[in-house]
Amino acid sequence: MQCKICQHETRELVHPSNGQVFHECLNCQFIFKDPAFYLSSETEFEQYEHHENSIEDARYVAFFEKYLQAAVLPFVSEGKKAFDFGSGPSPVLAQILERDYNYRVTIYDLFYAPEKTYENQTYDLITTTEVVEHIPDPIETFKELKTLMTEDTILAVMTLFHPKDDNKLWGWHYIRDFTHISFFTAEAMQILADKIGLEVIYCDDYRYTTFKLKQSGSMI
Repeated sequence: MQCKICQHETRELVHPSNGQVFHECLNCQFIFKDPAFYLSSETEFEQYEHHENSIEDARYVAFFEKYLQAAVLPFVSEGKKAFDFGSGPSPVLAQILERDYNYRVTIYDLFYAPEKTYENQTYDLITTTEVVEHIPDPIETFKELKTLMTEDTILAVMTLFHPKDDNKLWGWHYIRDFTHISFFTAEAMQILADKIGLEVIYCDDYRYTTFKLKQSGSMI
């Protein structure tokens, strides 16, 4: 299979415990699950129904505050119109942005807020946290998010980057979650940005990547 990010050759990986098949790009090291092992929509939804997250949970709020302090607040403009893509069963990040930072937040979630009220809009801030690992076609998703951006918009993405050692990979909690199908690296994020006309302005090489529209130069 070709890489879904850069179209280079991949190698096949088979999970030693459950037999699930993945493909790893030999160029950018993006890993994606073979579609034969995707969960059905019904089973995926059942998994999300077990999530119990609340703005009353101080540890969960602190998890988002760390993200905001590192990947969002140092880069945002003064505008206060935000979009949270993949807000989940309880839109805690949107609530934090509204309560503590005076944002007006639109939310979208495939299962919990499926109306696409964000279409034909632009935003000052776009957040997507613990979402892109669930998405089968990252390029198309990022292209859609790009249509919501202006030259001042920040797109801040949270997703854990995968270990680059096979032994560590199979013990990694992210890959044991059957709803997770896409696993990124900093290299994959950079190539994705180059392909669709975004610029990486921050990456911690672990979990956070922040983008803006590319202001000059040609797209790959």
